[in-house]
Amino acid sequence: MKTLERPRTTAGAPPGAGTRTGRPFWTSRRRDQLAGYLFITPQLVGSVLFVLTPLVLVVWYSFHEWNVLAGSFHGVGTDNYDKLLDDPKLPGVLKATASFSAGLVVLNLSLALALAVLLNQKLRGSVVFRTLFFSPVVVSLVAWTIVWGFLLQKNGGINAGLDLIGVQGPNWLRDETASMISVIVVQVFKNVGLNMVLFLAALQGVPHELYEAATVDGAGRWRQFRRITVPLISPTILLTSIITVVGSLQVFAQIAVLTQGGPAGSTTVLVYYLYQQAFQFHHFGYGATLSVLLFLIVLVLTVIQWQMRKKWVFHES
Repeated sequence: MKTLERPRTTAGAPPGAGTRTGRPFWTSRRRDQLAGYLFITPQLVGSVLFVLTPLVLVVWYSFHEWNVLAGSFHGVGTDNYDKLLDDPKLPGVLKATASFSAGLVVLNLSLALALAVLLNQKLRGSVVFRTLFFSPVVVSLVAWTIVWGFLLQKNGGINAGLDLIGVQGPNWLRDETASMISVIVVQVFKNVGLNMVLFLAALQGVPHELYEAATVDGAGRWRQFRRITVPLISPTILLTSIITVVGSLQVFAQIAVLTQGGPAGSTTVLVYYLYQQAFQFHHFGYGATLSVLLFLIVLVLTVIQWQMRKKWVFHES
């Protein structure tokens, strides 16, 4: 008679080890990972299609010259970058860009913070004023600029108001200094409400107990603002400064509608100069080169601000 043999097991292995089945592929961890990837896929695809791909194409176009009218497209190597270094108009363009950005950032952030501090007080009508200051943010940019264009004419509403108090106003859009001030003020009034709301949210998150303790210690309003308010809202200051700096380097509609880069190129910022070279003079290769320059400027300024956070932003190591 044949005897039944017992299944062999590996020495030292626990009972049942030879018959253990494999783990299922779709574990809870893998399902969670798949769900996460599915959630980020639309953003990832959008970033690749509308950010990375255009950026790569702009760099590629900067090494070519494309004449739409003649239907020619050919490589020129580094000729566009050599032209960039020798462009006699570029220093003036960069100077106008720096003046516009500096004036816009300083005026926007300081006015937004001042408005946020005032609206953070428990005053009657603060909701109405908050809505009033924020409403320009949602108004059409072109419509907003056209209205200001009428107001800033030599015989427009602003000079008419100045005449009532005996002040002779300049031709705001035809004077080199006044035109730069005008486009800065128009842009500040357009977007100051957004930064104001961000600052207001940050101010409402500061614990009131800190102000009470500082008052007991004899600290005045200004010292409380410097020692308590500014450090605690410094992350919001960093955020708004980065947004405002990047936005100031991308302003185009106000320049195109109000001054067209004039007078005498005093308001020709880099974005508008890029537009002129690419779409007015049909130098698309050189326009792409100016786009690369603009990207590098934005990147450097953003990195500098991000690195500075380690020194002055609260809760940062």
